[in-house]
Amino acid sequence: MKKGIHPENYRLVAFRDMSNGFTFVTRSTINTKETVVLEDGQEYPLVKLEISNTSHPFYTGKMKLVDTAGRVDKFMNRYKSHYDKKKK
Repeated sequence: MKKGIHPENYRLVAFRDMSNGFTFVTRSTINTKETVVLEDGQEYPLVKLEISNTSHPFYTGKMKLVDTAGRVDKFMNRYKSHYDKKKK
């Protein structure tokens, strides 16, 4: 392994799954602008996640559509003319 290529400034960071509110704390070097105070009374830098193991269908066994910011609608609107031409 090469020496001197790994960061040394790890700190505790809170990651929050925005689809279900699950929060976990782990060490990371990621830069954040927000902070959060958890049940232990400590303030942690906050990273917002769209999906985690608590909401991903592979881990939960439940199939559900996670549509953030209307991505499916944006896709359908963008390619609507293509689909209309294909149907004719």
